[in-house]
Amino acid sequence: MLGQYLPLLALFAVAALFAAGSFVASGLFAPRNPSAAKQAPYECGIVPTKETPERFPVRFFLVAMIFIVFDIEIIFFYPWAVAQGGLGIFGLVLIMVFSFAVFESFVYLIGNGALEWGPLKQTAPPSGITSPERTTQTTIRRVGLEDRGPARGDDAEEAA
Repeated sequence: MLGQYLPLLALFAVAALFAAGSFVASGLFAPRNPSAAKQAPYECGIVPTKETPERFPVRFFLVAMIFIVFDIEIIFFYPWAVAQGGLGIFGLVLIMVFSFAVFESFVYLIGNGALEWGPLKQTAPPSGITSPERTTQTTIRRVGLEDRGPARGDDAEEAA
C-alpha cells in the first residue's frame, strides 16, 4: 500500500532538498558588500526622500477586493460548469445562491465608490465669495512678463 505513495513522497523529498540547497547555496555564494542603496526599499526607481504623509486611499483596497471576489467566482464556476450535468437542480440552486452573494458584494463595493477614480465632488461655494467681476484676467498674475512688452501672450491681443 505504501508503494503507491512512494513517487509522491520522493517528489516532496526532492522539493525539500532543492529548497534547502537553494538557501545554502545563496548563503555561501552570494556577494556580501551591502550599501545604503542596496538596503533601501525599492520603490519603482524613485528614491524615497521622506515618509509618505498619507495612507493609501480606501478605493485602492476596494478595487483589490473586487479582483479577489471575481477571481474566486471564476475558480468556483469552472468546476461547476464541468460537473453541471451530474449536479442537477441542487447544483443549480447552489450556484445561484453563490452568484447572489457575489453580486451582493459587488453592489456593496460599487456603492462604496470602488470605481469612482475621478476628482472628489465639490460643493458650490457659499454665495458672496464669487462675483461676475472676477475673471482669469483679473485674478491671475502674469509672472515673468513684466519686461517683455505687449508683443507676447494674452497682452498681444490687448495691444492690437
